[in-house]
Amino acid sequence: MVRKIVKAKKSLILIEFAKKVRMRRHELGLTQEELAEAADFHVNYIGGIERAERNPSLESIIILAKALKQSPRDLMPD
Repeated sequence: MVRKIVKAKKSLILIEFAKKVRMRRHELGLTQEELAEAADFHVNYIGGIERAERNPSLESIIILAKALKQSPRDLMPD
């Protein structure tokens, strides 16, 4: 039996959110580790968000926005 490995297609919403998080983190001169510490998240979680592999909860988005010194609205895709 041959199994196909199918990569899940990433959501465009998550991709745009990831770009905004990464761009803001770079604007602030933060590493993923520093952002993770500021938000009290694991660094792997931040990496997953920035790769659009994680779909953060509303609560996580608000915490992340505070750590990025930005409104949650500013992280949302257009």
